[in-house]
Order: sequence, then structure tokens, then C-alpha cells
Amino acid sequence: MKGIKTIIGVAFLTLVSHVGTVCAQLPKAGNQARPNIIFLLTDDQRADALGVMGNPIIQTPHLDEMARNGYLFRNAYVTTSICAVSRASVLSGQYMSRHQISDFGTNFTETALADTYPMLLQKAGYHIGFIGKYGVGNQPPSDRFDFWSCWDRGQPPYWLEDGAGRKVHQTDSVSHDIMRFLDEYGTKEAPFCLSVSFKAPHELDGDPPVYQVQERFENLYEGIVIPPQPNGGEEAWERTPPFFHDSKSIARKRWEGLFGTPELYQTNVKNYYRLITGVDEVVGKLREKLSELGIDDRTVIIYMGDNGFCLGNHGLEGKWFGYEESVRVPLIIYDPQKPTSRQGDIPDIALNIDIAPTVLAYAQVSIPPSMQGVNLRQTALDKRSTRSAFFYEHTFAGSPRIPKVEGVVGGRYKYMIYTEHGYEELFDLKKDPYELNNVAKDETYARQLKKIRARFDFLKQAAR
Repeated sequence: MKGIKTIIGVAFLTLVSHVGTVCAQLPKAGNQARPNIIFLLTDDQRADALGVMGNPIIQTPHLDEMARNGYLFRNAYVTTSICAVSRASVLSGQYMSRHQISDFGTNFTETALADTYPMLLQKAGYHIGFIGKYGVGNQPPSDRFDFWSCWDRGQPPYWLEDGAGRKVHQTDSVSHDIMRFLDEYGTKEAPFCLSVSFKAPHELDGDPPVYQVQERFENLYEGIVIPPQPNGGEEAWERTPPFFHDSKSIARKRWEGLFGTPELYQTNVKNYYRLITGVDEVVGKLREKLSELGIDDRTVIIYMGDNGFCLGNHGLEGKWFGYEESVRVPLIIYDPQKPTSRQGDIPDIALNIDIAPTVLAYAQVSIPPSMQGVNLRQTALDKRSTRSAFFYEHTFAGSPRIPKVEGVVGGRYKYMIYTEHGYEELFDLKKDPYELNNVAKDETYARQLKKIRARFDFLKQAAR
């Protein structure tokens, strides 16, 4: 039965309303066999912004260790590279074409919400919590969670104010709330599922946008020179579609404010890395807490980015488009019960729509037929590919600010079509890994273009 709704009063933050539900639901049989599950989501973290993914500069020791002892998905992607849509896909296990949340104001319907992984786990006897940025719609379901500590609408600021008037960084606020949740639910008989969403390393929107880091990380990476992006610079910018060159282009305008000079590039890539190191610190504290509570051996941790990010790649800042830097994200699954004989480095394509079915599978909850993703634990155990390509879609805003684009990602060739302009891109990633040479009009690729157009039509239909 449902418990009584209560307000979780917290003096730590005065800017955020913490609303929760005390759940009196009786634990179901077999709770001890079902793991606790923690899902961690960063905002705008690209795939190579981890040490374990080959970045020689960024310091992410806790995440690297978790990846080495868990499952590291080297080819993880999002089906739409923008936060609200991607988060809806994470929660629902569905492409945007199916869940139909294509902007920042649309909420889940009651029926759709009931089939998101937190609600399904709660129905199955899990305590559920959400911390950080919910990021879907403008009426988040705060009263449906047993523990809720979220910035309800849009992007939270980086600096919050505690009850004593002190400034608290959002990453540190999230860390504090994780500890509160674990203190309350970490020793209960019923298992828990905690979803955590950081603002980091998203920029603070403005004109120009900025990155705001914790004071203790302000001097990190000083004395290091960040190498230029292999596909950055003016030549790469000139190769982008002609309609990108409109003065109203968001990606170019933000590039000017964050990466438009060598000095800005050095400062802001370092700040981007500093914010991720701050998240890594939280992961270390989280794992220490799980060990202190004696539940580290039965708690699965999943870590992912909500979309990638261009750090000046193609002369752009941001995500949205189908470039690798934009659509590839980090993905780690730390499973304490992972067989030591199993390979943990997974080359298969994994997607944001796989998170919900994977969480449900770990919790031994039936995956509803409406979900379009796959169980990634099974992918890792089977050592076999579940998909060779996927449908990519981004329809928010439109030209000239953010041109709409759809395409096919996976394998040697990548295809994109900017639907408002009928403009096609075809990249041969074997010869052109940095996506600088559009061969869509090259006659030597005519046969391949025809084949991938047919693949595009098939995958687009299947995503609905």
C-alpha cells in the first residue's frame, strides 16, 4: 500500500524543494537476491572524457577503476543528442519517435510514466529516489518517488545557497543528497534504485556561456597544454553544411564564446575536465559509502552521459548533430557479481534506450514490449552483437538555430540528412574518422549511398 506523502525538509539547500514519499510497501519475496541499482548520468560528457577511454589528461581514477572491474562499453551512443529527449529515452527505453517528447516542456503521460524504469521498479517493491536534474517536461513526478531532491525545471545553477548563506556547488549538493539517501535506504530490507543526474559538465548558459568549477579544482590541469581537436579549426568549419554558416547558428555562436580563441579553448576545455573530475570524486565517495554500509557487493552502478559534446570540433560547440563527438558517450556498468572470467571491454553498440531494459533485467522485472532497447548485461555475457547500426534523430528548434537532422550511425559508413534542406552527408569512417569529407555526391560511393538510404528508411520505420 502507498504511504503518506511527506515533505523532506533540508536546510542544506534553500533553493531546492525536496519532496518525497514514505513508502510502506511490504518487501516482496526474494528481495535479498535482487541488487540495489544506482544510475548516474552526467550532462554533456563526451565518450573520450574519461581516462579509461584513452584520454591522457583528464583525471577520473574512480570511474576508470570501476570500468576496469566492470563492463566498459566503448561504442555507446545516444539516439537523440539533446538532454530532455535523451533523458526521456533513458527513462522509457524508447526512441523519440515513440515516446514523442521532442522538447523541454512535454511531460510523460500517466500511461507512459507508469512504464518508465523507476515506476516499474517501485511497483516491484523497490524504494526509488531521484537526485539532481530530472530534465523531462515542466511537471516532474516528484510525489511519486520515495526520495526526491531535484531542480524541477530546466537547468539548475552551479552555485546554490545553503541555510547559512554559503555557496554550495551543484556537484557537492548532489553528493550530499546521495549520502542522505543511502543513510535512509541503504540498510532497509527492500532493495533500492537511485537515479542521479549531475549538471556537470554542462556549461552555464549565458552570453557567453561559462563553466563554473569548485574552488578546489580551479588549478587542476594548470601547466598542461590541451592539444587542438583533430577536426577543429577553420578548415573543418568551412566543410560543414552551408546552412550552418548562418549568424543565428547556436553551435557557432557558443563556439565563439567558449572556444573562439586559443586562450578560451585552453581555459574552457580544462574547466570541462575539472567538472568531470568533480563528478569522479563523488563516485569515489559513493563507493566508499556502499562499502561502509556493507552493500557494495549487491549494488549495481551504471554510469552514462546524456549526450556527447563538440569541444570546438568542426568549429562548433554543443551537441545536436550526428558527429561522433556529439553522439558518443561514456557507459560503464559496474556489476559486483560480474564473472571474473568474462571480458569487461565491450565493443558492441550500446544506446541510451538500453538503460531502462538493463535496469529492469537486473531487478528481475519483466521488460514491457513498448521498450525498444536491449539488456546490456546479456549483451556483455553473450559476447555477441545485438545491433550493427541505429537510427539517429534530432528535431528540436530547426534552422537556422539548430538544423533538424536524421540518419544512420554504426559501421564503416555514416549517413545524415538535414531534413529541412534535403542535404545529405555520407562519411567513410574507415578513411575519414574525423568526418571531414562528405562523399554523398562522390560517384564512387553511389552504390553505398543507395544501400544506406534503404537502411535509413528501414531503421526509421522500426523506431516508431
